[in-house]
Amino acid sequence: MRKIFLFTLICFLTHSLFAQKHSYLLHTDANVARLKKQMETSIEVKEAWEKQLQKAEDLLKRDRNGAPDLQELGLAYRMTGDSRFADRIKQTLIQVCGKETWEGRDLLQRTPPWKGGLGTAHTTFYVAIGFDCVYESLSTEERRRIAEGIVHLGIKPAMDDWLNADSSIHTFDTMGHNWWSACVDMAGFAALAVRDEVPEARQWIKEISTYSVEWFNYAGSVLQNKPKSFDRNGGFYESINYANFGFSQYLLFRLAHQNVFPNIDLPEIFQMESMADFFIQTTYYSEDGPTAVNFGDGGAHRNGNACVLLLWNLGIHKDRYAWYLKQTNHGDDKEGLTVGTANGLILNPDLPELKEAYSPELPTMQLFPDMGWAMLRDSWKENASFLAVKSGFTWNHTHADAGSYILFHKGKNLIIDSGHSGYSSPLYTQYDCQSAAHNVVLFNGKGQRTKDAHFGVVNSGSLHNLIGTDDFKYLLANATGPYSHLLSRNYRSFIWIGDVILVFDDLLADEPGQFEWLLHYEGESKRRGLDLSIKDGDAEVLVRPLFPETFPDGGLPHDFPEKLRLDEKLGYKDRNTRQAYWSISHFEQTSRTKFLSAIILKDEEKKADLPLIERFQGNNFLGVRITQKGETTEVYFNLLADGRLKHRNSIINMHGWETDAYLTAITFNEGADKSKVENVKKLFLSHGSYVRRNGQVLMHALSKYTALVENLNGQAEVSFQGQPITSFSLYSPIKKSSILVNNKTYHGDYNVQTKRIKTIIK
Repeated sequence: MRKIFLFTLICFLTHSLFAQKHSYLLHTDANVARLKKQMETSIEVKEAWEKQLQKAEDLLKRDRNGAPDLQELGLAYRMTGDSRFADRIKQTLIQVCGKETWEGRDLLQRTPPWKGGLGTAHTTFYVAIGFDCVYESLSTEERRRIAEGIVHLGIKPAMDDWLNADSSIHTFDTMGHNWWSACVDMAGFAALAVRDEVPEARQWIKEISTYSVEWFNYAGSVLQNKPKSFDRNGGFYESINYANFGFSQYLLFRLAHQNVFPNIDLPEIFQMESMADFFIQTTYYSEDGPTAVNFGDGGAHRNGNACVLLLWNLGIHKDRYAWYLKQTNHGDDKEGLTVGTANGLILNPDLPELKEAYSPELPTMQLFPDMGWAMLRDSWKENASFLAVKSGFTWNHTHADAGSYILFHKGKNLIIDSGHSGYSSPLYTQYDCQSAAHNVVLFNGKGQRTKDAHFGVVNSGSLHNLIGTDDFKYLLANATGPYSHLLSRNYRSFIWIGDVILVFDDLLADEPGQFEWLLHYEGESKRRGLDLSIKDGDAEVLVRPLFPETFPDGGLPHDFPEKLRLDEKLGYKDRNTRQAYWSISHFEQTSRTKFLSAIILKDEEKKADLPLIERFQGNNFLGVRITQKGETTEVYFNLLADGRLKHRNSIINMHGWETDAYLTAITFNEGADKSKVENVKKLFLSHGSYVRRNGQVLMHALSKYTALVENLNGQAEVSFQGQPITSFSLYSPIKKSSILVNNKTYHGDYNVQTKRIKTIIK
């Protein structure tokens, strides 16, 4: 009997000890062990730890510490077990939890007072980290006292302001869309820390987890001109750094929840993985390191490292995530979770080794239609050419930049976004957010309404018809809505053919005025004959206006009033730095015009073999002929298809090609007879229903569509965007029973007399 009693007692005590084992939020035993092991094999990790330890030692030399210091002190204690760090953490926690408020004076002076803003959220996170790291060294009374302070100063203010029905003053879109996640999810993070001291905390945790799903799916507001938070293809409209910030706050809560309650299933958030791809796709990779697409308030040196790192810690492992983290996980980015930060170090993952030539298994083109962003690159290699276009919302962290674009080439950002100055600077409102700071069209010196960034744009810009292959890409930007007070047409088409990007502006105003387009650049820029050179080190592009006219080819501009006018203006770039930019304006006032320019991507190794670009025009059409790499592509711009006709189709004959398409591009081998359909290699239509030559139909449908056909005279491959159900006919000199459309095989009927196969695309 005595033996049975002793055995039962031992089992009870063992079970009690096991049950009381603390489950850490981020600084888990497994993470501590992993970091110690990494230090044995990685010089970078070892040096990063030594710097963090030295920071913690230096913090002990101060009389007192602030809440942010709890991150370094917490890491140092969990890694070393040194009681000096625990004592300082305890002292700091008691001091910080003894304050009257964790919110800043500015927000508290609002009516009603904002008690749970970002100041509270940040402090709540820091204090929760410190409390969690020293939890086992605190007495029961100390835990209770500190937990009550976290609830009173951190959790309750956030929940009262953002969640509770009897006190909330905010919604998902207050202060932009990232604040809700930052404030509420940090309250949830802290609730996980005090779960054993505060009975209500477990209910708060459940509520916050549930409500987070609604934040991800916020659909916008028509009356307030506010957009939905997340794009259907991933992405967060407020720019890269705010996407990383807002999303990472939820992921921190989710990771801590998973560590504390591993057996509780969390809600499915479909945006999680697509968001990671958004960061990968909006980054330019060069030998000098990654650079982000810095539309709006985004920073060129920000990234989505924190989010992808947290996803990896959550167990979502993909090779492209490992590749991205190896690109972005260095340094001490305080807005991220890089290896040079305390929290990034404890979460630093063991990543798999990838092949040296690895590149992400993602397309080289990506459209984010709900937020109006598009990414086009010629490859995933370092120092590739990369075009980013924006035509979407204007409000809060997004600027008045509908139709703007930036361009990277040979490792440099040559055509740039001006970025932004500090929010307290007058330049932020007066310049950074305004159209003049971006690569857009102006009319009589004006762009979007100056108040759009404050009130939101009622009719936002949009992007359409991203289509293409490795050496041919097309995108249409519609900036008419944001310019509707000035223009009834403001469309910008991008056609990327080999080493040439054509930019075509289709513009119409209610009355005659002065049209111009702007070009912001980095490096050195000067006019050389017909071209504007933009050069930074070994990277260079040439910008060549083609229509309505060119630059003067020699002589003084004063002697050629019928040519385009080039003016240098002085603006700003990031953080109030003065920066020159170009204005290219029409030679006369007009109510309708077409700007067409070519951007030539120079290659130093092939600088003597630049693409040959020829302009031509005919009755109601403009044309550009590009010869490069053994091929000639003729691009036709149908002026009858620009909305000037009513109740009539825009039928035109351009050099023998009959079509109703807005844009047509036809590619041949260099020197081939361009009058013969059997010599057509590639055929592209934008907003057209058919194209014919000498009675031979090459493509036809009853509705207009955008399509690219490669290898027209062989095993044709079609990229198609049109109506959901379209009867489609395609020329084929050889009999076939099926065609490949959007990588899907469609069976059809072949007519020997017409040399066409007909199918229904669904």
